[in-house]
Amino acid sequence: MLLSVSRRTDIPAWYADWFFRRLAQGFVLVPSPRAPHQLHHIPLNPDVVDGIVFWTKNPLPMLPRLNELERYLTVFQFTLTGYGPEAEPSLPDKDTVLIPAFGQLSRKLGPRRVIWRYDPIFFTREYSENWHLTRFEQIARRLQGYTETCVISFLDEYRGTRARMRPLVPAAFDPQIAARLARGIAEIAANCGMRVQSCAEALDLRTAGIAHGSCVDGALFESLLGQPLHWSPAKGQRPECGCAASVDIGIYNTCPGGCRYCYANFSPGQIAANHAAHDPCSPLLVGWPGPQDRILHPTFSSLRVDQLRMDGF
Repeated sequence: MLLSVSRRTDIPAWYADWFFRRLAQGFVLVPSPRAPHQLHHIPLNPDVVDGIVFWTKNPLPMLPRLNELERYLTVFQFTLTGYGPEAEPSLPDKDTVLIPAFGQLSRKLGPRRVIWRYDPIFFTREYSENWHLTRFEQIARRLQGYTETCVISFLDEYRGTRARMRPLVPAAFDPQIAARLARGIAEIAANCGMRVQSCAEALDLRTAGIAHGSCVDGALFESLLGQPLHWSPAKGQRPECGCAASVDIGIYNTCPGGCRYCYANFSPGQIAANHAAHDPCSPLLVGWPGPQDRILHPTFSSLRVDQLRMDGF
């Protein structure tokens, strides 16, 4: 199976110690998003996990412990924008901390396994088209040689994002401006030795030379492993999503980062309560299993074997 760590929260930034404990224990319990008292027992041993995709804006807590991941094939989706603390309030400085961290991660894993996400893109009076082009080029030049792929997407409104974004006074989405910006980004990236792909983007950017991408990329894992995998398209994602099916071990409303555009946080009170209930020794990201919880044991198998079964989760 392919493991997603995680679309629902930034585990590398906020819960790295918990994750490494789970690897050492060989399993994790993950509540069903629709039935929180049904806990899925997910095995984490390398015989079952064919690859791990990490999603993060700040991998610093994991960098000293990358050797603990050597038995796994890992890919990092590293979100690195130019926005300031008014949009991303909890991040270290981009130029002095996070860009060097990107380079350090790439030197350890290689440029194919560290993917730069410049997303989501939105526009305000400050964050204009020209601002994005300037800032994108500044970052791209410093990341040159450290990544081969850049992922972009434009902001989608989810539950709660409209209210959180209101103080920034975002401009109405203009597809012509977006397409023009995408062309400029693609040109800058090409000059820095990168290709650009989109993430679940409804806007057709093929004329800009940007194809729909796959953040959980089955073909990339096949290439990195040097053998075919029996992967299938992810279910339940947006129609434009090209991801392979994966198992996500995160929980919504657990990231205290406070990024205004975040789709995975929609209850500020619950975020604080969940973060306070976190115990790095627990098999659950939030709290401990209780008498009301039912632990389910779906069967997971390596995608490299002929007989594959991955029961619904």
